[in-house]
Amino acid sequence: MTAALANLCRRVLVVDDHDHCRELFAVLAADAGCEVREARTGGEALAAAVQFLPDVVLLDIGLPDMSGYAVARALRSDPACADVFIAALTGHGMSSDRQQAAGVGIDMFLVKPVGWSTLHAALSGVRSGKSTALA
Repeated sequence: MTAALANLCRRVLVVDDHDHCRELFAVLAADAGCEVREARTGGEALAAAVQFLPDVVLLDIGLPDMSGYAVARALRSDPACADVFIAALTGHGMSSDRQQAAGVGIDMFLVKPVGWSTLHAALSGVRSGKSTALA
């Protein structure tokens, strides 16, 4: 972990219904100096995003109450959250999944399992605009 990530994204919202995945990325982001909030469902994520105003949302696509695609669409339509960087962390890696993600405004699409070094390298391009979105 580096302090560079904390400069890049001061606030990270981690959204995943699987406790282990959510907690792991939350701990890693916190260890990097980021302020972190967690959500288990799409509804929790939307409520947290409006209150917390994250710089980055790490978003699982397969949530129990609504899809991550619906969460991303809702974030993009809310003026308070419209510019947040959304990184999908999902087990769905088909080209149609990537196309759907791009269509709702997801900035980055990473297929689980995602290692911290992969996520960190990808997010390092967020501020500079060099991130390979949906690559």
